[in-house]
Amino acid sequence: MVTGALSLGTLTVSNAQESTPNKISFNLNYAPHLGMFQHSAGDDPIDQLNFMADMGFTAFEDNEMRSRPIELQEKMSNTMVNRGLEMGVFVAHTIHWAEPNLASGNTDKRKEFLAEIKSSVEVAKRVNAKWMTVVPGHLDLKLSMGYQMSNVIESLKRASEILEPHGLTMVLEPLNFRDHPGLFLTTSPQAYEICKAVNSPSCKILFDIYHQQIQEGNLIPNISACWDEISYFQIGDNPGRKEPTTGEINYKNVFKFIHDQGFNGILGMEHGNSIPEKAGEEAVIEAYKAVDAFK
Repeated sequence: MVTGALSLGTLTVSNAQESTPNKISFNLNYAPHLGMFQHSAGDDPIDQLNFMADMGFTAFEDNEMRSRPIELQEKMSNTMVNRGLEMGVFVAHTIHWAEPNLASGNTDKRKEFLAEIKSSVEVAKRVNAKWMTVVPGHLDLKLSMGYQMSNVIESLKRASEILEPHGLTMVLEPLNFRDHPGLFLTTSPQAYEICKAVNSPSCKILFDIYHQQIQEGNLIPNISACWDEISYFQIGDNPGRKEPTTGEINYKNVFKFIHDQGFNGILGMEHGNSIPEKAGEEAVIEAYKAVDAFK
């Protein structure tokens, strides 16, 4: 990790951007993604990163970073360092949406997964990432849940052995039954159980507030119960998976709770915009200003 360079970049940006009239100082580290502000910033990923920083965002996430050309990864990384944007998650491996993967215990699929985790270490180093997303894949309907759980835990223990020497963390993302039916990992207590069994600083929870509102609700108590294993959050309102204030979730209260626990990690803005084009991008910024306005 280039901690010194990041601090220097943050200092430089702070001095350079003091006069930016639209820049906001957020309480939490919200992370937009490419395309979220495309109408305001243009198509170029570097221009989009600069726009995010100009608006006061302090982090960025990119599910597709692993598949981007190395030259672009390096250019994006340099821009993030210079503008004080911390890199959030990228997806670390091929997700098997419709067939058993880690739950099956299949040796070839485990080898594939571990090889991709190993290659993702190099991506993480290149872009100064600390976290990478892992989704264990589909249920194996031919095995009891106990055997599947054992298979997943064993794979994640081996992946942790790869990640630990580099100080990297895979974050397990439970996904809801409506958007992603048939997956092995669906609830926060299940993710908590797995992390406790793997027992590694390199295996933690990605608590996606949108998914868990659909899957289990009871958001603040479940976040509290899982707190010591949560390393990353993602955001989206329900229904619709758009920005906060467009659905039923009281994000102001949820964010205040997270902030009050002393969370200094990243909250990825993994949602769409409720209104098209530039007006929708302005609405996203206004929504975050509204829900971040707590003492």
